[in-house]
Amino acid sequence: MIDARKLLDQFLGSQVPGMQGSVRDKASEAINLARDNPLATSAIAGVLLGTKTGRDIAGNVLTLGGLAAIAGLGYQAYKNYQAGNTPQTTPQPASQAEPQFLPPPTNSGFSTAPAIASNDFALSLVRAMIAAARADGHIDDAERQHILGKVQEAGVDAEAQAFFERELSNPVDLDAIIASAQTEEQRVQVYTASRLAIEPDSRAERGYLDLLAGRLGLADALVDHIEATVASAKV
Repeated sequence: MIDARKLLDQFLGSQVPGMQGSVRDKASEAINLARDNPLATSAIAGVLLGTKTGRDIAGNVLTLGGLAAIAGLGYQAYKNYQAGNTPQTTPQPASQAEPQFLPPPTNSGFSTAPAIASNDFALSLVRAMIAAARADGHIDDAERQHILGKVQEAGVDAEAQAFFERELSNPVDLDAIIASAQTEEQRVQVYTASRLAIEPDSRAERGYLDLLAGRLGLADALVDHIEATVASAKV
């Protein structure tokens, strides 16, 4: 069985080889290492999917691990939404310290405990990220082979390689991704993961995210909070 949690860690980076001590205390060094040599770290999403994700994550998100990063950002957005706060859409000054993000509380619906976030759901989050990356249609046969080659270079095991090949070759099964989210908290995480995977610079990408939000039944105000929270986690 594919270890989906490990796969998410490889997408968003929970370990940065070559660094000693607490990575949390050296977030900027981790980000620079990921930016300069993504394949030397476990933040490989930018290489695999042609996105900026692995290179642009800010603060301590790299240190949380993939599932905790997605759940933590989703929880923060959901908490702000429920509190009736206004989404912070203004970019932070460059001189301001990078934001620090926390894992979600263990007693919330965003908990990463296996009883709440199963391996199957974690795998759905990987599928959601791949689906988002494919939204602009740029992954043709040549790009698919390029990505699969990079997957091998990144040290992903054979089962995970086969998973990537299936996901990149078959049509996106949006119905299955939607159905995997059984609670509102999980629906928030599906959208959060998708938004982390891409920068919606094209109409196709923006349209995909809007479609996804609608299919997930997320309120517009909640989507605005997710957008703002994810944006704050990217340099």
